[in-house]
Amino acid sequence: MIQIARVTLPPPTVDRLSELTDKIAAVRPAERVGSARALWRSNSAVKGMLREALAVMAPGVQRCMYCGDSLGADIDHFDPLSRTPLRTFDWPNHLLACSVCNSHHKRNLFPVDERGRPLLIDPTREDPFDHLMLSLSVGEYRATTPKGIATITVFGLNRPLLVRGRQQARRVVVASLRNWSAARAAANETDMDEAILTIREQPFADVGHAMLRQASVPRADLIFGRDRDVLPTLRDPDLRSRLIP
Repeated sequence: MIQIARVTLPPPTVDRLSELTDKIAAVRPAERVGSARALWRSNSAVKGMLREALAVMAPGVQRCMYCGDSLGADIDHFDPLSRTPLRTFDWPNHLLACSVCNSHHKRNLFPVDERGRPLLIDPTREDPFDHLMLSLSVGEYRATTPKGIATITVFGLNRPLLVRGRQQARRVVVASLRNWSAARAAANETDMDEAILTIREQPFADVGHAMLRQASVPRADLIFGRDRDVLPTLRDPDLRSRLIP
């Protein structure tokens, strides 16, 4: 999971979302969930516009904003529709998710703390790395806060397929970094661009982001182990400017 910048919707779309929210607010509170579900199902054009905007924001090639692996095919209501129907058409409440994260893991789960604050990480509002640490050696997340614990649990972020995928992603990123370094030494801009594109568009963007962050921490050579030769490349300002928005 990486931090994601939310785009601004065009005014006509914002107005349409507001109109739909007003329709839900106009019915009795006990009927709002049913009204919200009906309006969400019947407004495919609105959902299409939201999906297009979310696809622009998504990591890699329209990847799930939670696991970073599978194609983000669903629009997830971060705060579930069943809990807060008035946020059904609230743009900041929409994230792109794969069906596994959305339908099989998160579903309507939305843990909160003793003050009612969400315990799930919204990557468009905060930096997931403030709550999660990715162990590059094994491809698993370690929680550093209660939010991290809840997020790993609810989304199943350490399920075996994701762990294996992150391990493979590390191999791809390391190979691409070596290719970039060799291409730079040969002044081959085409191959340099190809290496950057490979890192940016593969699944598990969190692996590359974690490597960029952990390259400068104390004892980074121990973290990277046999791949410590890529540390100078990860610290290179030119490479970082191409990979970090």
